[in-house]
Amino acid sequence: MGESNAQRIRVLADACAGEAVLRHVALDGAEQAFTWRELDDRSSRLAGALAARGLGAGDRLGIGLRNSPEFVFAVFAAWKLGAVPVPVRWDLPEWELARLREVVAARVHLSADDLAWIDTTADGPVPDLPDVVSPHGHGICSSGSTGLPKVILSDRPAFHDPVFSTPLMQMWRPVARPQTILVLAPMYHANGFTTLFGLLAGDRLVLSAKFDAARAVDAIERHRVTTFTATPTMLQRIADLPGIDARDLSSLDWILQGAAPMPPSLARRWCALIGPERLAMAYGMTEALGITALRGDEWLARPGSVGRGLRGTEIRILDDKGDDLPPGRPGDIYLRSASYHGYTYLGDAPRLPTTPDGFQTAGDLGHLDADGYLYLLDRRADLVITGGANVYPAEVESALIDHPAIADVVVLGLPDQEWGQRVHAVVEPADPASPPSADEVIAYAKSRLAAYKVPKTVEFTEIPRSAATKVNRGAMRAARGG
Repeated sequence: MGESNAQRIRVLADACAGEAVLRHVALDGAEQAFTWRELDDRSSRLAGALAARGLGAGDRLGIGLRNSPEFVFAVFAAWKLGAVPVPVRWDLPEWELARLREVVAARVHLSADDLAWIDTTADGPVPDLPDVVSPHGHGICSSGSTGLPKVILSDRPAFHDPVFSTPLMQMWRPVARPQTILVLAPMYHANGFTTLFGLLAGDRLVLSAKFDAARAVDAIERHRVTTFTATPTMLQRIADLPGIDARDLSSLDWILQGAAPMPPSLARRWCALIGPERLAMAYGMTEALGITALRGDEWLARPGSVGRGLRGTEIRILDDKGDDLPPGRPGDIYLRSASYHGYTYLGDAPRLPTTPDGFQTAGDLGHLDADGYLYLLDRRADLVITGGANVYPAEVESALIDHPAIADVVVLGLPDQEWGQRVHAVVEPADPASPPSADEVIAYAKSRLAAYKVPKTVEFTEIPRSAATKVNRGAMRAARGG
């Protein structure tokens, strides 16, 4: 199968020993730079220290660290021991973190308390390490739509495969390498972790300890960043920065948006900021069932689409009986792709529904057009059924986010005696000292949505987003009696 990830690290250390390939922007804005030689040596020494703590081939290494050089050292060290690196969210309440760690069942778990210990391994001889390959390249923790912790292990062993570091934009045109990749997402999220595959392919990383819109733009200008992956929330916060139109974004060759549907107004804003041919939008999931994508110029011709299947991805839209639906009819999105290597679940979360011929669904709803372009509506678990009508929260959120006094919004379905469920909007005002009124928000929604989709109730509060800018809708509903 070619080089293992561990072998690839050594090859790059020999070939590019003196070039700075990893830059870290700390919480206070301070920066560190590391060469491949330093990454190789530091991770080998850490691997030796982890082996002394009992970590070996096939074991799982829990990594509960912020984006940092130590995070990268730990992942590389796991690969060098044939262990499975499993990033673990560090921004969870203690009770939830304890439950997740029980599912991960790591032989060794590294947290912020271990940073000083990791730093003590920086010096000394580089140990001889076994030539082994992890049976699972990595794991990603997810709560999915059920709220139950689950760990998704890639069934692909830790071999270097250029397919997984090929820029998505290369599906449309050549992309110059090496890229300079700005890492905005926490590396416990798939969007953050997979940038390490670009590093193994010879790209350079600029690693942000935490997403901050202003610092992200500073980093783009200072380091001539050529690409990054971001959620719509991240892109919204960057686009809302004062003076963003005057900033130098010319180094950006292309960017990728994923993780959630892109509000149309925000897609058009980024098409104007960098050019539609430099914006790609994708739909996929941690289980790597397949991927769909399209470029900004395609999106302008098909607003709201998340593209067609790439890399051999096949798409079916099925009804509740498992029958295929025609173009334009919404149903459950099922994907299948021979390009991906499957996954293994840990934990008690329910497995994904699967058809007899191997199509699977992550619980999302959508429809296809006549040309095979997919339109994502929402997660089935988030669907609001009010008065017998289906309301997709993402559509309501896209309508409300354009209000100049709204910084963020999450729409939920809450129990209602008259309607079964009512559409409820949780709004974070742009200016907390001067929020819009509930009547103003409702009137704005009425001007943009069918009457049954308009929120019946509105509340104003700060929205609790994770470091990956995601929200736990289940927890938000439960806190409001849902």
